[in-house]
Amino acid sequence: MSALAIGDWDELVAFALGLPDTQLGVHYGKPAIKIVSNGRAFVSGSREAGSFVLQIDHDTKALLLETDPDSFWQTPHYHGWPGLLVRYGSVDPDRVRAMIERARDQAAAKCPTKPRKSQA
Repeated sequence: MSALAIGDWDELVAFALGLPDTQLGVHYGKPAIKIVSNGRAFVSGSREAGSFVLQIDHDTKALLLETDPDSFWQTPHYHGWPGLLVRYGSVDPDRVRAMIERARDQAAAKCPTKPRKSQA
């Protein structure tokens, strides 16, 4: 039996915060879910209505864009970056959840973020 689609930000947050070592935070001014131990975001809000941003490796990104463009898409802003947009309400919620878990695992494996220099 398939899981229910992630229909909005609140449902995304509920799912993502159920994964190990996660917390709510901010990424580039948007709400995000981050890894507690290293500060890396793996999902965040989007300026594109009806979608969220998934931080994932380039190879997986390319595969998702090719095999399910109705769920996974990008604007020119995301070309060349390890992130893509995911539409809420995907017809394949199990795949979306699996990709969120993969993104979490990839983010957890990275070194801690470096503090940004303050601009005085």
